Amino acid sequence: MLENIFMKKNYTDNDIEKYKNWLKENLSEEKYIHSIGTMEQAVKLAKKFNVECENKIKVAALLHDCAKCFTIDKLKEHIKNNQDICIDFDLANYKTYHAPVGCCVAKKEFNIDDEEIINAIKYHTVGRVGMNDFEKIVFLSDKIEPKTRNAEFRNMILNELDKNNGLNRAVLLCFKTTIKSLLDRNLPICKSSINTYNYILSTVIEKK
Repeated sequence: MLENIFMKKNYTDNDIEKYKNWLKENLSEEKYIHSIGTMEQAVKLAKKFNVECENKIKVAALLHDCAKCFTIDKLKEHIKNNQDICIDFDLANYKTYHAPVGCCVAKKEFNIDDEEIINAIKYHTVGRVGMNDFEKIVFLSDKIEPKTRNAEFRNMILNELDKNNGLNRAVLLCFKTTIKSLLDRNLPICKSSINTYNYILSTVIEKK
């Protein structure tokens, strides 16, 4: 168990460094670089959309993939042993298992109980109906950070972000692209993703 410093709600730069050190030991180099990129991108989007919680959003974005390098057996074990956290998560696609497990790690390894951070980690893959701007920013930052993500797709999302109601438009485009990719590859689509797509679509249509 890491120091109880992680129980604080006002995260400091020192806290962020402690998280980075843990990630260096538990992620591949590529995933660590991705996590740093996601954190940096999230800070930029938070400023763009006036979400005033810089260090908190750093924590959520930095830790979003903290369980990404766990084996599938370890992921399943965590899910089995943490039904209180994972019971409401759609497990149709094993590639999303690291999200609820990451939430478990944040709670039990790091003693994080901030609801926004927990939800941002838990739903950064499949989304959820009622996502707030904090969650949407972490979700998008994971998809468009410039260190490891596709530049062409990143530019498409950035273009959406500059439009009216840009945050929702960008999230909608992410879901459209993901769902189409899953269909093209005959892979299962989580019901949560479909429900979130419909929810985000309604927010875009309403504001046209």
